[in-house]
Amino acid sequence: MNNLNDPPRWNIQPDPRGRGAGDGNQWNYALLVPMLGLAAFRWIWTRESQREIEKVKSQYAQDVSIIKSEMEAKYQETLTERRRAAATLELELERERQRVEGYKQALISQSQRLMAERKQLQKERESLEEEKQRQIKSGAAGTVLHRALERENDWFKRATSTLKELEGQLVERQNAYCSITRPRAQRLEMERNMLLKVVKEPIGGELDLESDLNDIFKRDNYCADLLNMDKRKNGSLMWVYLKYWQLQVTVQKHKRAEEAILGGKIQPK
Repeated sequence: MNNLNDPPRWNIQPDPRGRGAGDGNQWNYALLVPMLGLAAFRWIWTRESQREIEKVKSQYAQDVSIIKSEMEAKYQETLTERRRAAATLELELERERQRVEGYKQALISQSQRLMAERKQLQKERESLEEEKQRQIKSGAAGTVLHRALERENDWFKRATSTLKELEGQLVERQNAYCSITRPRAQRLEMERNMLLKVVKEPIGGELDLESDLNDIFKRDNYCADLLNMDKRKNGSLMWVYLKYWQLQVTVQKHKRAEEAILGGKIQPK
């Protein structure tokens, strides 16, 4: 049996070399130092990482705030520009609307004036025709008037031919005006050619065609619908002028015959 007062060697005995219990703790210190270092390193690393994270978050928030502010400023600037542009367009549209309305009123007034003049010319034509018939029935005077009118037939045919040619040119010019594919320069060239022609023609000065053509070029903006294939459906004021010119030619024929008779150019046989 074991003697508790004299235990065997397997019992805990004091260190026979006299080193005491301190040597046993050397291993514990050897393990404790790296662990403390590792713990300190982890604490420092965690703290620095947290600081870097906070720094990145702060920088990110600042960048987002700056970008947001810049985007809001650009949005407000763009919105202001769009509003300003919209206001300018509305103002221009109103000006164009007023100008179109002015042209419309002027065209209506011009058409009414031309219609009144046409009616007056029609009355004069009818009066001249009645005078012609009366003169014809009166014998010799009728013969003189008939000869005077025949004398003016060549002038009348040339004038009518000129108006017919001018009508075709006006139809082509108006078709160019209404076309979305033909260049504007081509139409302007056609207008210049027409003005040069009427200036050279004697009838142009007698009927004041140059002034009337400029009025047509300035005011006649009527076009048929886009699907229209008939060129003669374009234009409005030009057709009024063409009828007006034809009436003027007829009246001029009778006036020229009357002047020839009164001037003694036509003598009764």
